[in-house]
Amino acid sequence: MVSKGMQAVIKTLKQNGEKNIRIRVAQSREGLEQLAVLAKLPDDVSIEKIRINNIAANWISTHESNLSNIILYLHGGGYVAGSLTSHQDLALRISRASKSRILLIDYRLAPEHPFPAAIDDAILCYKWLLEQEKIPPNRIVIAGDSAGGGLALSTLIKLRDESIPLPTAAVCLSPWTDLAMTGNSIKENAKIDPWLKPSELYFLAELYIGNNDPKNPLISPLYGKLEGLPPILIHAGNAEILKSDSIRFAEKATEAGIDITLKIWDDMIHVFQAFASWAPEGQEAINKIGDYIKSKLLL
Repeated sequence: MVSKGMQAVIKTLKQNGEKNIRIRVAQSREGLEQLAVLAKLPDDVSIEKIRINNIAANWISTHESNLSNIILYLHGGGYVAGSLTSHQDLALRISRASKSRILLIDYRLAPEHPFPAAIDDAILCYKWLLEQEKIPPNRIVIAGDSAGGGLALSTLIKLRDESIPLPTAAVCLSPWTDLAMTGNSIKENAKIDPWLKPSELYFLAELYIGNNDPKNPLISPLYGKLEGLPPILIHAGNAEILKSDSIRFAEKATEAGIDITLKIWDDMIHVFQAFASWAPEGQEAINKIGDYIKSKLLL
């Protein structure tokens, strides 16, 4: 039997570990929020705050937006960070480029709400668009970046499996499709990726996955059956550790007969589109994303 002294040691170590997790999560969330502070909201952007059940969300549009065309946007942040504020600039730029209205949702985050909270919220909001807003599925695109990109793909899989009408297309920016972290670029690009670090991704993945299988397709869509999914556009950077997640998913989707378009941008970092206000490459990519969405929504 463990002594009282060792029990005290174990208790202290667990408490320190829990404190460290809280600190790291807070730092991750703060880091993404700081990005939003640097972007000024243009005068012609409309933001309407709503709630879908208990989920906070923002409708984002410009004066050029066709309000009948909807993008359900799932923000990135490793399933632990990200918010309506942190991804506001990226969402409004995509709204402007696609001339569509964006529904940006504040899905629940780990560690407070691990899997399947995020995908449950995404499904709920998509069904709300269909059932409450009466938006036809062929007028909806589901999109997301990083973890949100992976979540968008997992959401498609779950919608298909539940026989819920699918959106007309999906757009994913540097999607995290493999939380088992088996891609070659995890190691190959570790020294050149200025943003993501393998150790940090392992940490985030553990918080979200909990005791579940990381190869569950609703966690890691790379491992799912992809037949029957709608057209998909994926953008990724050549200098990010998650590059393999995009390449392998696109290869598997092609084998499944999916209409998928993959664009790997030379020398670009993870979700470089989020830095469009500083880097012209980001806006160039957003313009191409807008063109793709318009083609699928028949604008």
